[in-house]
Amino acid sequence: MFAVVAMALFMSSMDQTIVATALGAIQSDLHAQLTWSGWTITIYSLGQIIAMPLAGKLGDHFGRKRVFLVAVVVFTSASLACALAGNIYVLVALRAVQAVGGGGFIPSATGIIADHYGPGRDRAVGMFTSIFPIGGILGPILGGIFVTYLSWRGIFFVNVPIGILLLALGWRLIRETGRKPAERIDVRGLVLLAGVMLTAMYGMTNLGHGVTSPWFLTPVLAAAVLAWVFVRHTVRASAPFIPMRLLRGRGFGAMNVLNLLFGGAAIGFGALVPLYAETRFHLDPLEAGTVLTARGAGVICVAALAVMTLRRLGCRIPMMVGFTLIVTGFALMAFPPPHVNGYLWLMVAAGITGVGMGVAVPASNNAGLQLAPDQIASIAGLRGMFRQSGSIISVSIMTAVVTNSTDPAMAQAHGFVVLSVLMLAALPLIFTIPDHRGSW
Repeated sequence: MFAVVAMALFMSSMDQTIVATALGAIQSDLHAQLTWSGWTITIYSLGQIIAMPLAGKLGDHFGRKRVFLVAVVVFTSASLACALAGNIYVLVALRAVQAVGGGGFIPSATGIIADHYGPGRDRAVGMFTSIFPIGGILGPILGGIFVTYLSWRGIFFVNVPIGILLLALGWRLIRETGRKPAERIDVRGLVLLAGVMLTAMYGMTNLGHGVTSPWFLTPVLAAAVLAWVFVRHTVRASAPFIPMRLLRGRGFGAMNVLNLLFGGAAIGFGALVPLYAETRFHLDPLEAGTVLTARGAGVICVAALAVMTLRRLGCRIPMMVGFTLIVTGFALMAFPPPHVNGYLWLMVAAGITGVGMGVAVPASNNAGLQLAPDQIASIAGLRGMFRQSGSIISVSIMTAVVTNSTDPAMAQAHGFVVLSVLMLAALPLIFTIPDHRGSW
């Protein structure tokens, strides 16, 4: 059962980054503009941002197994359709549908793990959620292999047999869990949240036109208005889509800020490391892509140990250590010594950030879930939403800065420094989160 839900999470994470290496091939084959090709990545993140909290709420009310299996069907069917898409507009639309399935995996699978492992669920959830960054790291590498030796359509076709296998095994191995009384879904809140995310992220992707450009200002102002309406609706609604206490309640406000920064650093800036390797150290694309394997190795090496020490150390110490190591890795990337071998230096720095992620992820995931154990799936969905939002914001801002800079490599190095400063400034928030030792 653990392997089934872990494979689903890995597949969802991998599809977030696997398309990155296929953008050129997609653009050429479908005769598309680069901006539209890039939306195949952006729309997937946006779809997951909306799907995660929705799937969490549905899982609490209708059962985790049912939501998980529906997510598998949606993701697999959309993957097959993406592989057969004949133009870029259809492909972007189908990627949005695929994201709904992929976003449904995380909260439902987290709830399944927590329900099945009882007193050991803190360790099981910690180990399970450590898989997510590994899929994101291996995605570009696997995408490069498919594009080089087969076709960009292969990155979608590969999901079909895996999805069919997951559906069969999930139906047989996952047992149904208890459900809460069904409540009316807050459709208005869902639509408002979707509007906030879509307009805000669309504005961020147009940051390269300049902060005074209507392409940036108009959607950002629209997002601000929609956000105000969403908050006003959430405060007044009897059963809001996202309860206000999960946004700013005791411990939740701090966790949401930390998840936003973690997503910007680990998911967003991490994806830009190969670009930095090419521009500053003049590595070829293959060498630049393999730099992230060191980060994946760092995560794998320490994740299991971090999970086993959760009950002894609690959540605060691993989060402090993990965030500090991520900052250290970014600092090493930004300030390499003269005459150093760029490839080896980046491998070491990426490895340190990977160790930091491996230490911080199990603790930060459990720190949020133990705040409200009765809403595990909803909290997991909310956590994913903030991390994906941080990723899109950091990538959009950094790519806009790099595009408009006369020295792209140094601009990106300064970006590492700025994000590191923000993460250090946020460390005191960890002490506002209730420390927890033992099973929750």
